[in-house]
Amino acid sequence: MKSGFVSIVGRPNVGKSTLMNTIIGEKIAIVSDKPQTTRTRIQGIYTTDEGQIIFIDTPGIHKPKHLLGEYMVNVSTRSLEEVDLVYYMTDVTRPFGGGELFILNQLKDVTVPIFLLVNKIDLADEAKVEAYVRDFTSYMSFPEIISLSATEGTNIKQLLNKTFSYLPEGPLYYPEEDLTDQPVSFIVAELIREKALKLTRDEVPHSLAVEVEEFESKPQNKTYLRAVIYTERDSQKGIVIGKNGQMLKNIGEQSRQDIEAMLGRPVYLDLWVRVKKNWRDNEVNLRQLGYRLSGGDLK
Repeated sequence: MKSGFVSIVGRPNVGKSTLMNTIIGEKIAIVSDKPQTTRTRIQGIYTTDEGQIIFIDTPGIHKPKHLLGEYMVNVSTRSLEEVDLVYYMTDVTRPFGGGELFILNQLKDVTVPIFLLVNKIDLADEAKVEAYVRDFTSYMSFPEIISLSATEGTNIKQLLNKTFSYLPEGPLYYPEEDLTDQPVSFIVAELIREKALKLTRDEVPHSLAVEVEEFESKPQNKTYLRAVIYTERDSQKGIVIGKNGQMLKNIGEQSRQDIEAMLGRPVYLDLWVRVKKNWRDNEVNLRQLGYRLSGGDLK
């Protein structure tokens, strides 16, 4: 048996969460076209007869503008210290620039193998992909360079075969039926945040957080959920609620459908909106909302 941990790093919105979800075959991490959607490390567990790969989906590495941003970048860089292999994921449709140079500098002292993954090849021709790869290999050599499409599933099998060939022999770290180490309440909160990101205006998403306050099984195989969407300002709260409460109703309906599909039973979703001013720059609020490093402080 081969087994090990693989960290997926890269700039925001290059497809890291989509790749992990495609490999696992379930929505473990939420997906949005808004930058910085993934805010903490999320583990997806892939088990076959050959072994087990634990993928660590990390926040996009970027220049932080608040304490939450510092936390997110810290999560990503720390993940490089505790894995057997790193996927450095890039997007061929976005030009090579300062963001990539910053990440390459972070990777220069990593001692485990680093695969360069060039995503979205379904949107570029071969010549463009080759030129794009040269930008990276002029700064660093990679033992494996794999072009793929996370949405189309192109070359995913090749990627997994290569990954297993680099992993050490070892046991299954998780039961083979497990798909993630995250509690169900975390995934529920993320599914609600995903729908809020999708439906609200562009100025709101970064200020949104979701907390599940109550999760209770009821008779007749039903589940009661009470969750709170936090915003930083009263004006944002108004946007999330919408005229006559219509926006919040839409968020709740779409969230409930995904939650029911995941749980396999009916759900009553009681959704609220509250203001928690400047929560992204408040360490106490960040800890309350679950943003903490496993081994220490936020910073």
